[in-house]
Amino acid sequence: MKVGENMVELSTEGIIDVGNKPIVARRATSTGLLHLSEATKQAIIDKNITKGDVLEASTIAAIQAAKMTPTIVPHCHPIPLESCKVEWLWEGNCLRCTVSVSAHYRTGVEMEALTSVCAGLLCAWDMVKSLEKNEDGQYPSAKMTDIVVLEKFKGN
Repeated sequence: MKVGENMVELSTEGIIDVGNKPIVARRATSTGLLHLSEATKQAIIDKNITKGDVLEASTIAAIQAAKMTPTIVPHCHPIPLESCKVEWLWEGNCLRCTVSVSAHYRTGVEMEALTSVCAGLLCAWDMVKSLEKNEDGQYPSAKMTDIVVLEKFKGN
């Protein structure tokens, strides 16, 4: 077979060139839910989790993920973040993580906010997974849902 025979030509741009775009204020807020059992919720509130303080560790994971987004999502630009605010709220047995990220840069920060939410929720799940598993080692009620961008702002 000759090189290129029976192959579809694909083109990839790699990282998009944003060099000519102006530096402006950027903000993004994302959120998501981690569904847990009532017993797990109470163990988190009571700080009775073997691996430690779930909200403290998960906040650190969320902040680290925002800073590491270009390492995790290959087409993202390394953006000099100026802030990353992580908030936790109980909605029934669901733990909501909301992250707001800001920077002055040439491209948006919504991927940083989304990555941060996902990492925060993953860290929380990892810390409580022993409480959420059933006798077969499955997770009948634990799940991550509703991960969305709530707001994306681009200044002038």
